[in-house]
Amino acid sequence: MSSIKHYNLPADDKRTSLTEGVKSALLAVPMHFMSSINITGISATDLFSMNTLLGGAIEDQTVATLNASRSVWDPEDAWSDCEFKRYSESFPDVRLERNGESRPIIGIELKGWYLLSKEEVPSFRFKAAADATTVWDILAVFPWSLSNVISGSPVLAAPFIEQAKYVADLRTHYWENRSPKAKLVRHPTTTPYPAPGTTYSDIAVDDGGNNFGRIARIKGLMDDWVLNTMSTPLAGISARWWVRFLKLFDERGDEETIRKRFEQIAAAQKHDPAWTDEVVAHVRRLMEM
Repeated sequence: MSSIKHYNLPADDKRTSLTEGVKSALLAVPMHFMSSINITGISATDLFSMNTLLGGAIEDQTVATLNASRSVWDPEDAWSDCEFKRYSESFPDVRLERNGESRPIIGIELKGWYLLSKEEVPSFRFKAAADATTVWDILAVFPWSLSNVISGSPVLAAPFIEQAKYVADLRTHYWENRSPKAKLVRHPTTTPYPAPGTTYSDIAVDDGGNNFGRIARIKGLMDDWVLNTMSTPLAGISARWWVRFLKLFDERGDEETIRKRFEQIAAAQKHDPAWTDEVVAHVRRLMEM
């Protein structure tokens, strides 16, 4: 078990109750999220790149939804002169700011995860040093998909929410203890809410594979959430099976090879109640078209 622990939030600081309210609002964002984006005409085999295409727009819409749900995170109007703003080139990229002041109240590092991405886990890197965060800052990851699976408007699923400073510590501990050959991590001299253009990310001494910061690989951090999220039904079929089905056509192979791979998937998922014989038969008919 890791010795890394969460940081305590001072009970006498107003940001503590604010942070708890923001967490509640983040959990409610999927229910209130609305987007004018509508995707049509995308090839099924191009779907895997959707996070790159739409990730920023999804994050902008999430911030707008968060501001629209002020009654959840500020029920007593204690922060009525504050609003969330997104800064795509800064860390954290979402900040609650008071009008006329540059110093953020709290920050959220907001990440999007397209559910039909090939990896079946979030692949983003979280490299910010623990010193670049306060104990009130949050890391929030929103899974998203399209309303009609391969077309339609973005819809969100329940987010992963965690204390950003704790995640930074846990990530570094994981990296430095992952194997006997693990290398150290260099920490920059930084402060919370670093200015744009300054160095605020930890640097792994040996990271030839560019894997430092992939927090989804840290055992025990996101595992259960990822497993549950990949069970999200999309048109009645769990997201994981959509990914595996679409990957058949992304991989090189003749029609017979693809067909055999699909039958292997169909046989492997019998424990999934969403994947009925009727659904399998429907997909087979689609493959005949």
